[in-house]
Amino acid sequence: MPALQLVSKEPTLDETVDRELILQLQSGELEALGVLYDRHRQLVFRTAVAITGDAEMASDLLQEVFLRLHRFAQRVDPERPIQPWLYRMTTNLSYTWVKRRTRWLRFIQDMADRVILDKRPSPHLLAERDEGLRWIQQAITSLPIQQRIVVVLYYINDLSLQEIGEILEIPVGTVKSRLYYARRVLKNKLGIHREALLKVYYETT
Repeated sequence: MPALQLVSKEPTLDETVDRELILQLQSGELEALGVLYDRHRQLVFRTAVAITGDAEMASDLLQEVFLRLHRFAQRVDPERPIQPWLYRMTTNLSYTWVKRRTRWLRFIQDMADRVILDKRPSPHLLAERDEGLRWIQQAITSLPIQQRIVVVLYYINDLSLQEIGEILEIPVGTVKSRLYYARRVLKNKLGIHREALLKVYYETT
């Protein structure tokens, strides 16, 4: 039986560009930080606003994430993709802020777009949609923060279970468990409004 050969994954073009930028940043070239900021600010902001529910705070966290990237640049491995590091730093900072402020998560527009496709609905449908979004918001914000983070990374950022586990530094089984219990909570809380939500969804598509 022939020996199994492990084939290393070739870096993508984006990863190659990020690698060069990280090396430049580690060499003290601040311009590289600006380029990294432009390349990845959307994913950081989207993640932060989804977890905190506060766009203004998410903007502050966005700045803090890249300040820390500059401060800890020497600890970043340029041979690995930068996105997991950014996700991890963003979720950690957002988690700290949420726990400190104990504020409820407001439902973000990205999630609203996934639930309801708005195509010039009537005022009546707009009212129904707003009511539906309030139900969804209450369900999302009722999740424990650890489950909330997993939901944000999985459903909004479209990350795999493996990627989430690496970012949060937890086993994939733990990711699955948190996602499972989060789904149960959301299903139970949205169940009584399911018909209304479906009605709004189908009439606006």
